[in-house]
Amino acid sequence: MHTIDPLIAVVDDESPMRTMLGRVLRLADYRVSAYESGEDFLASLDTQRPACVILDIHMPGLSGFEVQMRMQAADIRVPVVFITASDDAALARLAIEANGSCLLRKPFSSDELLEAIRRHGSTLTKG
Repeated sequence: MHTIDPLIAVVDDESPMRTMLGRVLRLADYRVSAYESGEDFLASLDTQRPACVILDIHMPGLSGFEVQMRMQAADIRVPVVFITASDDAALARLAIEANGSCLLRKPFSSDELLEAIRRHGSTLTKG
């Protein structure tokens, strides 16, 4: 019996980051949907639900924290791995308060990303 690989949503306003994350995740046998804004990602939730979200904190329009708050308000509960290029020490606390699974600071390694997904996306199963 063949199972479908889990879907990971990548939400980042930087095209090179979306491309890199998509490649890493596909090589690890995940399906990927990439979005350049929080608004685009939220609109996609009407038609598909990811198993995990990789969510940039600082984006034009809705921030990653605002996207997470809207997901919670809509009772959409999926693991969120926040990512940021900021070295603001308070962001880790804010990520946890926003019910994020963890925070990765750019640049992070492919191994760190995959470990965060495995550790915090415990509901993910791959076939």
